[in-house]
Order: sequence, then structure tokens, then C-alpha cells
Amino acid sequence: MRLTIERMAYGPDAIAHDGDGRAVFVSGAVAGDVVEAEVVEDKGSYLRARVTKVLEPSPSRVDAACPYASVCGGCPWASLSREAQMAAKRDAVTDALVRIGHMDAEAAEVLVAPAVRPGPDWGYRNKVELAAVRGHGRLSLGMHAAGAAGGSAPGAGVVKVRDCLLLGSRARGVVHSVSGALAYLLGTRDDIDLQRVAIRSSTRTGSLEVGMWTSPSPFPRAQAAKTLGKATPLTSLVRIVQKGPAKARRVVKVERLDGDGSWEEQVCDVRMRFSAPSFFQVNTKGAEQLVELVLAALEPTKDDLCWDLYSGAGTFTLPLAQRAGWVYAVESASSSVRDLRRNLASAGISNVEAIGGDAALESPEEEPDLVVVDPPRAGLAPDVVDMLSGCGARRIAYVSCDPATLARDLARFGERDAYQVASIQPVDQFAQSFHVEAVAVLKR
Repeated sequence: MRLTIERMAYGPDAIAHDGDGRAVFVSGAVAGDVVEAEVVEDKGSYLRARVTKVLEPSPSRVDAACPYASVCGGCPWASLSREAQMAAKRDAVTDALVRIGHMDAEAAEVLVAPAVRPGPDWGYRNKVELAAVRGHGRLSLGMHAAGAAGGSAPGAGVVKVRDCLLLGSRARGVVHSVSGALAYLLGTRDDIDLQRVAIRSSTRTGSLEVGMWTSPSPFPRAQAAKTLGKATPLTSLVRIVQKGPAKARRVVKVERLDGDGSWEEQVCDVRMRFSAPSFFQVNTKGAEQLVELVLAALEPTKDDLCWDLYSGAGTFTLPLAQRAGWVYAVESASSSVRDLRRNLASAGISNVEAIGGDAALESPEEEPDLVVVDPPRAGLAPDVVDMLSGCGARRIAYVSCDPATLARDLARFGERDAYQVASIQPVDQFAQSFHVEAVAVLKR
């Protein structure tokens, strides 16, 4: 079919409509293209299609810098210009506020600022993950393929690459060397369940960590350390052992096989360490931009008591503590709580209490002056919104990685009539992809 592409979806595809008015999600297209496409899936109320030929290229179409962009899932928007990417991400936030948060369209347009992009378009990531797929007795490792969730054929779901342009220059070739070394070491061993491999690299500290995620099974620890040590100059090699079904796996053990056993990054003016299971933003400059936005929104002083909920290893906790009188940091992941305490001690910060547990159940008893929340993609549970609506803070900074759950939660705050949204700043931390962060500021 011939399609005129209307806009980008909040996903890897673009959106058009067929002659019957049905939405068509088109892979390989960008907003403004006129394309020839073939249907790959008919879902009844909508279609999925892929481009077979670009008939009239959009003014926003550019040549992708990465030769793997059309097949690798890491940069699905690589053919869309920087300006168009940022406009589409702002549109994703405003659209979610209207469609999910039931906000007036004009009000949403006023609240949401133009997106900002910290740092370069390429080479900004400090982390990538390799998919591990086994077929016909062989292990294949590589980048996640575009639109692939795995498969039974050898190498299905992975793209083998020489380097990754999203990583900093020092680590680009590590993807190839690590995947080759592990395929050599584990290639024919079907008794080892290697699920994925995470590579973290810092251009600021020189720290380079490889984390291998496996189920409880035999593992050649010494051989892995020797083989990977020869393949690339690692500062840390760890194995993360998980149990449970795919959607509910839990970490039961982290083994240090070589080096430091953790990854080090410099964030703002402090060095911080992160264990392999602990979360940190994949864009370090982007993380610093979020910190700056949160601090500018909250304006903490030495008279303020702050809550940092979903604190992780301390991305917001440490800079808040440097400006505020006291910070309560609440985090449910035990590895992040340990990292937070270590980072606080290393930085010589003593005006923080790190609390392990659920944000709703372990909320501090002292009423806050200021609050920052940085929840996972699922957003805030209703009871957390209830608790925050009655907490008494003069401002709340909500850092979100998903426009849909942000819009839902802001609507819930509105229903409780305690806070109103003052501003929303989209931050394009994930150039070449559809993902977007946002900082929403709520005032009492």
C-alpha cells in the first residue's frame, strides 16, 4: 500500500492511516515520508507494516550515521533529524497529558517546554546490553535486533556488530570483543544459561565493567576472567545470578570474577560506584541535566528537610544533601541501598538517612519541605500519590521515564486537589530512540 506518514508513535514506528481510516504502524518510516509498505500483521482495529520503498522522503529524513540502524533495535529513529526527534518527544508528553491525563490541550501546550538534549547525538551512552540467543547448539551474542524478541533459529533476535556508535569512543569496539570472547568460551556449553550481558563504560573514570546475567548453573569463573581479560581491558567482571520466571526474576547473588566488582562514574562533582544490579541513567550528561532541573525546581536551602523517594544509589540524594539540611532517601533495591551508603561515606556526607524499603510503606515520619521522586517506568502506586498529597511539602519534583504513567499520576494528584503542575521539561536523554525523560514540578 501507499502511505503518507503523519507522525511518529511513542515507539520505534511511525503512524499513517489506510483508506478505511485504520491506524498503520510503519517500521522504517519517518514523519513526512510517502512510502510503499507491506502489511506484516493485521490486528483488526489497526495494522503493522514495514517500508519496502521510500517514494518521497520527508524533509526530516536524514542518512543514519550507524550502518546497523535499519536492523538493530538500539536506534530506531536514526533516520529522523535531531530537531524532528526532539519535537516528536515533546509531542509524546503533551499527547499523553491530554489522552491519558485528560488535561486540556491548550493547558498541556503551555505547561510542556521544548525538549532539551544534553550532550551529543551519538556516543552518549555509558551502557549497552547484549542479547544472548542459543540455537542449534551454538550461542549467539549481539545487539537486540529491531522488532525481535528472540527466536529458535541460530542468531535470531541478535545483530552482530563491529562497534556501537551509541557508546563512548573508548568502548565502541568492546561489544564485538566481548560477544566474540563469550561465544568462544560458552558457545557449545548448553549447561550454562546466559541470559544477557551488560557493558558499562565511563569516559570520565576509565571504568569498564562486564556483567553476565545467568540462572543458577555451573559457570567457568576462572576461564571467563582469563578469556575476557585478554579480549578487552576490563576494570570489573561480575556474574549476576537470577532465579524465577522471566517477568519476575530476582537477583540472588552477585559474584565478583575479576577487578573492582563495581562500576565507577563521576556524576556532577562526585565519584559514585554502582553494583551491576543497581540502576543508573545510561546517559551521564543526561543524569546531570536531570539533577540540575530538580535542584532549580526545588531550590533547597540548609533549612529544608527533603525526601528522595526511589533514590537508587544516590543520583539526586548526594546533590540534595550538599544543599539541604537533611535528606531521607528511600529505596527498595538492596543493591542500590548498599551503593547509596557507600557513596555517601565516600563523599563524606553525613546528613542523609538511607532507608531500605517500599516508598509507600517506609515513608519518613518527619514532614518534608521538598520531595523528589524518580520511580520506575510503572510510575507511582495510588497509595504513594495519596501519601505525597498529604505530605505538606511546598514542592515536588517528579522525574519520569514514561509519558503515559506520568500523565496518569499527575491526573491523580489533580483529583486529590493538593498540588498543581507548574511546569514539565522533557529531556531527550536517548537520542536516536523514542524514549524521553521528563521533570514535572508540582507546587502545593
